[in-house]
Amino acid sequence: MSIQEQTTVRTLFALLSFLSLYGCGYDENISLNNKSIVYCSEGVPEGFNPQTVTSGVTIDVTSNQLYNRLITYDKDETTIIPALAKSWHVTKDGKKVTFYLRRDVNFHQTNYFTPTRTLNSDDVIFSFERILNSEHPYYISAGGKFPFFQSVEFGKLINNIERINDYTVRFNLNQADSTILANLASDFAIILSKEYADTLAQYNFHTNIDSSPIGTGPFKLKSYRAGSYIKYVPHESYWGNKSTIEQLIFDITPNSYTRLTKLLAKECDIISYPIAHEKIDQRPDLTLDEKTSFNIGYLGFNTQKPPFNNKVVRKAIAHAINKQAILETVYFSQAENASTIIPKTSWAYDSTIQTPEYSIEQAKKLLAQAGFEGGFEMDLWAMPVQRPYNPDARTMAKLIQADLAKVNIKVNIIRDYEWSKFLGLLAEGRHQSVLLGWSADHPDPDNFFTPLLSCASALTGNNRTFWCNGEFDNILANALLINDIAQRKRYYKEALSILADEMPLIPIAHSKRYQARKKIVKGEILNAFGGIDFTNVSKN
Repeated sequence: MSIQEQTTVRTLFALLSFLSLYGCGYDENISLNNKSIVYCSEGVPEGFNPQTVTSGVTIDVTSNQLYNRLITYDKDETTIIPALAKSWHVTKDGKKVTFYLRRDVNFHQTNYFTPTRTLNSDDVIFSFERILNSEHPYYISAGGKFPFFQSVEFGKLINNIERINDYTVRFNLNQADSTILANLASDFAIILSKEYADTLAQYNFHTNIDSSPIGTGPFKLKSYRAGSYIKYVPHESYWGNKSTIEQLIFDITPNSYTRLTKLLAKECDIISYPIAHEKIDQRPDLTLDEKTSFNIGYLGFNTQKPPFNNKVVRKAIAHAINKQAILETVYFSQAENASTIIPKTSWAYDSTIQTPEYSIEQAKKLLAQAGFEGGFEMDLWAMPVQRPYNPDARTMAKLIQADLAKVNIKVNIIRDYEWSKFLGLLAEGRHQSVLLGWSADHPDPDNFFTPLLSCASALTGNNRTFWCNGEFDNILANALLINDIAQRKRYYKEALSILADEMPLIPIAHSKRYQARKKIVKGEILNAFGGIDFTNVSKN
């Protein structure tokens, strides 16, 4: 093919992708159609591939709708069950994990890609090789950013991925890891189409794999208007239970009052993070759903920036914040006071660690000890969107601002960025302190410790505190080498003790997640951990 012909093909491919994804609008009254569902969501996704992000907004939009993993969690949310792999086997030494794939699993057919084959081992190997191999063109196209996998040091764990045959793949590990199955069942471990990747590579369109998605999931992307809406339609050749709805619309509506108004006006079938719970409960046509989540909302310090490079200052602030007032005002008493990053529902929870006492006197004493008797000025970044772990960061920031004024600390609240920009700047370490949080991807406690606070996670920017402690990291590494829960719990008790002493972040709350919907919408959407799931949702 000549250079001119290649240029023409590239242009046509780009135009087709643009028109197919960004060219069409949707009927504003679509919620009146009993075969369509409009979900009013709270933010703009960073992309359409959960491998490259940890943002809950993006996970909600993509992971369970567009893709599948090798394995997943049952509805009891503690048992790992088959997905694209019909079965698997782990050797006694824990160093080899073999997956046996389903046959006849189809990838999406869209206006921009038509598959010629079904899923096989090559797709599994490609999906993880792009994460593991820094010279891989699809590693490079993502800027080398795979924050979840890098935070759990996936690259150090995997020796190689072996193709046994078309439908058998073996992960050879450098050492045993008690979380390997949990991590492969997480929302980030999705399987991509190698055939699609090869097609894109012919025309140097590598980045399209993360923006123009092709997966095996129950829905496929029809169109997207940035900052406005996303339209999905069912995957007609889906290997599992096919959706009974004709289309799924994510109506991007950042303002919580606007979302509630749209629900009451019947413009939305479901809304995320609803306000006015009592009003919703009073409506006979609406249902308020809640789910106790594996999450943590926190105030994090950039420990690389003064004065928060001093743990005494961090402890002083912990004593100065009235957490009970935050729980009542921000969470409406629908959350637990967090003494550690681990919720009480986890087997790794340690009840001996208590939250710092609210004491202005103690806060002033510690500030004087650190050389800040006269106080100081600080920036506090507050999330611009609602998340289950923090439904109202602006109000929380104002409460903290008032609390810290009592100890002569002037707080400047920073909230001038949209969500994806906000996260990008945090990853670069631009902040001094931040109100953020974490929703677990699976129930293993390592999913709180390692992504949030490990040295590896600090290198990727996913550890927003940029705190790195060698002793803490060694404890986490040792805990992964064994499967005995009692011994692992002893390791995590040590880790929690270090965090309580160092305090790179202040745990604030473990909250419930809420959504409101019309009663005619049936099926489970919320999960205790990970993103929402419309696989088995219907409307009648």
